[in-house]
Amino acid sequence: MKKLLNTLYVTSKDAYLHQQGETVVVKVDGQEKIRVPIHNLENIVCFGPMTCSTPLMELCGARNVYLAFFSEFGKFYARVEGPVHGNVLLRKQQFAGASRDPFRTDLARTFVLAKLANCRNVLLRAAREHHDETARVDIQHAASELSESARNLLEPVSLDVLRGIEGEAAKSYFSVFNHLIVAQKEDFVFNARSRRPPLDKVNAMLSFVYAVLANDVRSALEGVGLDPAVGFLHADRPGRPSLALDLMEEFRPYLADRLVLSLINRQQVKPGGFENSASGAILMNDETRKTLLSAYQERKREQIQHPFLNESVPLGLLAHVQAMLLARYIRGDLDAYPAFCWR
Repeated sequence: MKKLLNTLYVTSKDAYLHQQGETVVVKVDGQEKIRVPIHNLENIVCFGPMTCSTPLMELCGARNVYLAFFSEFGKFYARVEGPVHGNVLLRKQQFAGASRDPFRTDLARTFVLAKLANCRNVLLRAAREHHDETARVDIQHAASELSESARNLLEPVSLDVLRGIEGEAAKSYFSVFNHLIVAQKEDFVFNARSRRPPLDKVNAMLSFVYAVLANDVRSALEGVGLDPAVGFLHADRPGRPSLALDLMEEFRPYLADRLVLSLINRQQVKPGGFENSASGAILMNDETRKTLLSAYQERKREQIQHPFLNESVPLGLLAHVQAMLLARYIRGDLDAYPAFCWR
């Protein structure tokens, strides 16, 4: 478990949370692990099987502290709220910001800039380790194009221009993605991004991990009381989690793309683990899907030094931390949204 700013993350299985006066106490196997005064908390986020006393729920409701429950894999279950809560105020500020420029375009620009920075880092690291000179030059050239795209976003632009620059940058990034595959190259070939349906094994894996990541980000937004459907970069559509898609842009290269590349290059997925559907789509079989999910969950246990908080954070909490920072920015508690940039 970990306390970051005013959020307590409880990740220990079978933890027991209860109230002791004005203090939140967390025990595991009867042993006290942490106690935090309720006035120091804004959120308590619980992962996996655990129990929580009714008096603590009452205290959280009375003090306007979010108490949210997720599965150990990050699926949102429920949130406990008191009779009067700041949630509606936060959502009203979110709705107002999403329909008002320059607030909307500035935040959308921040999401895209972080994505470009993280894509560029993925490419530069791959270039440094690549043994093929031609591939290395191509990758470095694509990284330079991403830098140029980022420079074009240093000044405010319209939302349409922003989306255009993001689209061109994505083409540059994926134009050299095949160079990042250094093992099983005959069986795992990436020519271009294809989504509906994925037309090759790499795209099948990317689409699957993006879907899992989007679900995690959506759950994290639910946990802090933001509406996942009201976005800033992505247009609102019925059933579309636009804000989740916005926020996950900064995570795609670091959490999803690198995971897919790692599984291929370490030969943890095999060419025989895919099937051709009648529609032409390439689908993963159950075994490959299980391998990918296991690797994803394992990766979420890794720790990273958060660049803004300057604290060690499990990757599994990264979406929750960024959702919390985004909520603080929308509420006006932060002057700018500190998007996650991999260093």
